[in-house]
Amino acid sequence: MTMEQVAARGLVLLGCGKMGSAMLAGWLKDGLSPASVHVIDPYPSDWLRAQGVNINEALPADPAIVLIAVKPQMMGEALPALKALEPGATLFVSVAAGTPISAFETALGEGSRIIRAMPNTPAAVGRGITALIGNTHAGDGDMALAETLLAAVGQTVRLEGEAQMDAVTGVSGSGPAYVFHLIETLAAAGVAQGLPEALAMQLAKATVAGAGALAEAAEEDPAQLRKNVTSPNGTTQAALEVLMDETNGFPALLPRAVAAATNRSKELSRG
Repeated sequence: MTMEQVAARGLVLLGCGKMGSAMLAGWLKDGLSPASVHVIDPYPSDWLRAQGVNINEALPADPAIVLIAVKPQMMGEALPALKALEPGATLFVSVAAGTPISAFETALGEGSRIIRAMPNTPAAVGRGITALIGNTHAGDGDMALAETLLAAVGQTVRLEGEAQMDAVTGVSGSGPAYVFHLIETLAAAGVAQGLPEALAMQLAKATVAGAGALAEAAEEDPAQLRKNVTSPNGTTQAALEVLMDETNGFPALLPRAVAAATNRSKELSRG
């Protein structure tokens, strides 16, 4: 199905918070007609009201796609509104964290085509990465369509199975917070060495953002990039001897952090 066909049948966005707004902004920027979009949100923002989309109106009888972007705790209230849609006719794509495909199959009926997706917060600036997995009724065409929709806010990857979603949550879903904390602590370390706070924060933000952009753009892998800037017995090596310590450095710390997030994701998915 093409985006033109999606526009003809209609796209429903259930929930328009930060993530929903980021996706909607991307679709509209890519040329999707506002008239084809139907948003259900109890508290529409001023920005949303200004986009020309349909807000809290009757849904089309046979929409091409329903994208579910409500918070997990609101899921129980939101899904009943979708039960009237014909099973199998509409593709359901969920970006709600912690809600497994089985919960949607129970709520929406057997035969429903469901794709679960996990984006992350850099989607707000078009630099997110979203992992997707579909149920047995979602075909390659459905996956390709979901990828097209989610490409509006960044990169997409397909998973081999839903069990991988918890680890994705631990790495990329929660990962931006790890980087934000790195910026915080890097700036604080600069202040401790005598830099003014504003300057230390500017240096930390630009360094992390620039290194990330270089890591994506470069042909070398991150290990080689690290070696490229590490002169023998130089300043970088002195710092890396601390950060790469097997007991107290990143090799010990980050696996524990990702495991903690992954395990918590498993607990939340079980309810």
